[in-house]
Amino acid sequence: MPSQDEKDRREYYRIDDTIALDFTPLSGAEALASDALHDSSPLFNLLSDLHLMDFESQHLLRHISERDRTLANYLKVINKRIDLLGQAVAQTLLRDIGAPKKVCLSEGGVSFNHARPVAIDTHLAIKMVLMPQALGLLLRAKVVHCREQADGQFELGTEFEAMTDAQRQLLARHILQKQAWERRQAREQS
Repeated sequence: MPSQDEKDRREYYRIDDTIALDFTPLSGAEALASDALHDSSPLFNLLSDLHLMDFESQHLLRHISERDRTLANYLKVINKRIDLLGQAVAQTLLRDIGAPKKVCLSEGGVSFNHARPVAIDTHLAIKMVLMPQALGLLLRAKVVHCREQADGQFELGTEFEAMTDAQRQLLARHILQKQAWERRQAREQS
């Protein structure tokens, strides 16, 4: 019978995706802390902060749009320019993080293949760049399973921990956009 944690993880919709992903094990106080993680890469932190600020300012843009359409349209153009800069930063980060890999992603966690096993209950700092919007997220996670695959790789299943509301909503928006894209693709093929 599945545990309550397994039932909770199953409540989230899962998507197969291709993302840039890297992780580092956390130990000691780092593993138990609940504060935000910071990456050693200033570019990654910049990319992450750009998306968090964009998310947090959306309600302000809606209010401005109600009062002054011209100003709102100008701010949208500025936002698009910033998005283009973020995509350029993401391309640089992809060289550092490595080639995108196939994962199974949900709001609750991510599973992916890795060359070596990682012990269950190991705490990780997972760095992800979600495409095409070049969304950079650095999240805490705990390994919940590690299964050897036929090809000698190990499937790591992780559960996200201590996500902020903004991080959760950004991840949920990415998953919904990916679902919509997959539905459009399926309609076009049939």
